[in-house]
Amino acid sequence: MYKNIIFDLGGVVVDFDPREFLVDHFMNERVEDQLYDITFGSEEWLQMDAGLLTREEGDRIMREKGAALRRSFEVGVILDDWYDMLRTKDDTVQLIKRLKKRGYGVFYLSNISWDVLEMLQQRKFWQLFDGGVASCEVKLTKPDLRIYHALLAKYGLSAAESIFIDDNTANASAAFDADITGIHFKNVRTLQRALLSYGVESEKKLSRQKQAATVAAE
Repeated sequence: MYKNIIFDLGGVVVDFDPREFLVDHFMNERVEDQLYDITFGSEEWLQMDAGLLTREEGDRIMREKGAALRRSFEVGVILDDWYDMLRTKDDTVQLIKRLKKRGYGVFYLSNISWDVLEMLQQRKFWQLFDGGVASCEVKLTKPDLRIYHALLAKYGLSAAESIFIDDNTANASAAFDADITGIHFKNVRTLQRALLSYGVESEKKLSRQKQAATVAAE
């Protein structure tokens, strides 16, 4: 029986699609690939998520790389504007609320830098979480199994009673290696179906069942 639902943040609870962001801003595949390698796909970005570089340090290095490749303007646009894509996914938040009402523990496990973590902690949905682990805090990033174990240990959670949801296939798959059930997130509709297949029902689904039972009783 599952008791704990663990959510990734970027791409699941808030929007985060760097490739789409680059397409919207530049509409040139070759340029987009180059800029991705300089920014979102860079070693600096990974180190910021791991808490090994500050945002200021990482941005400085990425701007220097951009300048060396004559992409100063484009890199500047990315570093100035990328936060705008971190919009709260209201349908996911509503699902979390329903899960909370059903009594499930709700946690987060995210590759995330300190500055973004602090930003998200100010949003209304944050109070819904019973806890979580951020990569910048433990200096580990998914899919390293140690970060999954860190979350379980921190809150005394049973892996067999936990489900982890991530939009990254590798991260969702790694959960199984930690004996946690992993679900690859695509959208809330398919997520609800996946949860239901594991016996995890939302309040909305339960209420419809109650209504059907009431009708049958009448």
